Amino acid sequence: MSDSLFDAARGCLDAATPEAKVAATFEAAAAFERGELAVPGAAAPPEPIRMPGRPPRPRLVHPRELPRRGLGTDEGRAAFIHAIAHIEFNAIDLAWDAVYRFRGLPLAFYADWVSCANDEARHFTLLRARLLDLGHDYGDFDAHNGLWEMAEKTAHDGLARMALVPRVLEARGLDVTPGMIDRLRGLGDAETVRILETILREEVAHVAAGSRWFRWYCEREGKAPGPTFRALLADYARAVLHGPFNFDARAAAGFDEDELAMLREAAALTGR
Repeated sequence: MSDSLFDAARGCLDAATPEAKVAATFEAAAAFERGELAVPGAAAPPEPIRMPGRPPRPRLVHPRELPRRGLGTDEGRAAFIHAIAHIEFNAIDLAWDAVYRFRGLPLAFYADWVSCANDEARHFTLLRARLLDLGHDYGDFDAHNGLWEMAEKTAHDGLARMALVPRVLEARGLDVTPGMIDRLRGLGDAETVRILETILREEVAHVAAGSRWFRWYCEREGKAPGPTFRALLADYARAVLHGPFNFDARAAAGFDEDELAMLREAAALTGR
């Protein structure tokens, strides 16, 4: 392994199988924790990444092409777990892409996103094991590519990336996971509930990292966070922001009172 964090991040991004991506992530995160991976002060600009390494399955389709399945059957629960596993698999790449793409930032920025990548790999591993318990594996169901598409749209701008990927797309998990936990608990699926409770608890810290670095970018660029966040939502994610919202979790993840008020307005408009 190179002693450059950027090279290690690129290696994790390029890993094409779940096993290779998870193993590379755990190895790189542990090496960074031990101080074995440096952040070069004069690194060359990042090379373009059209798509990170992916296995041939799952097949990526438009979200409208994904069938709706209930949680009351093993097949339906497996499809649901697969969808969450796919989000976590993408989230590994999103965290490493933040490390690889954005240069010249404080060491704490890289530490946050290396830690997130490590968590996401662990979450994926837990969900994949649960899928195997149910007689399925990652790749058995179709999926969509919305998370990485937003990464491509924000590749030119760290401020937009911090605002929109952690604080909009990933924060959606804070909103919907409690309801899923309640439904699965009602079905007696204690094992999946345990996994989702772990993910929900740890994802608060990931969204909080996005909040922290969004505000850091705003301060550096002399921009007011509230209007900037609203403008970015209008430009990139108008259709994404809708209720219900987990206001307590979002507050814990760094959303301020003005932002929470904006979310309440959005929830009132949609009636959710």
